[in-house]
Amino acid sequence: MSAVLIPPAQRRSTTRRRVLAMAALVTVLAVAIAVLPGHRGWFDVGVYHGAVGHWVRGGDLYQWTTGNGYGFTYPPFAAVSMLPMAALAWYPTIVANLLLTALAVAFLLHLLVDPLARRYGWSRWYALALACCLLAGLNPVRDTVSFGQVNLLLVALVYLDLWLLERGSPLAGVGAGLAAAVKLTPAIFIGYLLVTGRWRAAATAIGTAVGATVLAAAVAPDATRTFFTEALWDTGRVGELSYVSNQSLLGLVARLDPAHPDRRLWLVLVVAVLVVWAVRVRRAVRAGDERAGFALTGVTACLVSPVTWVHHLVWLVPGLVVLAASTLPWPPVDATVRRRLRAGVAGYVLLCSGLVWVFANGSSGPLGLLGANAYLWVGIGMLVLLPIGAEFTNHCGVVGALGTVAAGRQR
Repeated sequence: MSAVLIPPAQRRSTTRRRVLAMAALVTVLAVAIAVLPGHRGWFDVGVYHGAVGHWVRGGDLYQWTTGNGYGFTYPPFAAVSMLPMAALAWYPTIVANLLLTALAVAFLLHLLVDPLARRYGWSRWYALALACCLLAGLNPVRDTVSFGQVNLLLVALVYLDLWLLERGSPLAGVGAGLAAAVKLTPAIFIGYLLVTGRWRAAATAIGTAVGATVLAAAVAPDATRTFFTEALWDTGRVGELSYVSNQSLLGLVARLDPAHPDRRLWLVLVVAVLVVWAVRVRRAVRAGDERAGFALTGVTACLVSPVTWVHHLVWLVPGLVVLAASTLPWPPVDATVRRRLRAGVAGYVLLCSGLVWVFANGSSGPLGLLGANAYLWVGIGMLVLLPIGAEFTNHCGVVGALGTVAAGRQR
């Protein structure tokens, strides 16, 4: 791409306009987040802090609960990795959680958005700042931050593997393995490595997950025994399956009949989703589009997990980036690409809207079926329609080529 010479005065004027625009956007977002209802009061980081502190003082990790009965639900390795919390007071714990989340977001934006900025000659600081604001507007992101959740940290861990795979690193798989040891849902990325024939990376991921779990068992044998024999199978620990925040396939099934959710229907839906996922990710890897493969896997994780709270839907964010990249340059001239862009904007607006919460007190009837599962429909649409192959590779050039080379090396 040839460079375009812009007079210094025009550059300064453009920079000033962008700074003012970003200041206005940040102000609007900050006011909206502060004023609109929905702040979660750092509830989840409070669970981590309370449970780990109780455990360090000699208590049972999985017996500790909050005043309303919620307890620690993650594997013991998660508690081991959170041990520094026991040395921190409440407010420093919140600050540490926010700082780690900010680092995770910075890494993800650099990995996912910066290649597009460089490809199209955009101002990199402006593109990344705008992307950060768009990210902050999403309901799942807002909930993750205000709950003090670990979701974005886990996404960053898994996407470390994307970075490693694109460079053919022998360490690829470490991120997914660690994420799976902290929380079971990211284990689907180990499945991704297996389905796409990345045997070395899959072995690294499995070895890392097993090693981390064994380490936790050596440090906390009683907690490990309790988790794998009791806590893992106690679905009541995580909350009500039919609650509107559960935007998984099982959440949909449970809302159809809260008293008697049809598990057989759920299993049929899960198998169908996994078949579509396997076909599409294999196609993505053959096309050298690792980013679409990872995005599709994150979407699938949200669909098939028994419980996918709204804040877990941060796994959809990379899919939104892949979708946006497939519509570049803007404005698109092709009618199909224009439709795809409109669908992506609609999905983004839905994920920002908080629409599902309108149905928190009832989700019956056709309107309830649509509205109470709005985020689930977005996920299903992304699984089926997310563009893969040449669309993204053409826009990221060398990154796509690296992905193709790495795919060959991993087989």
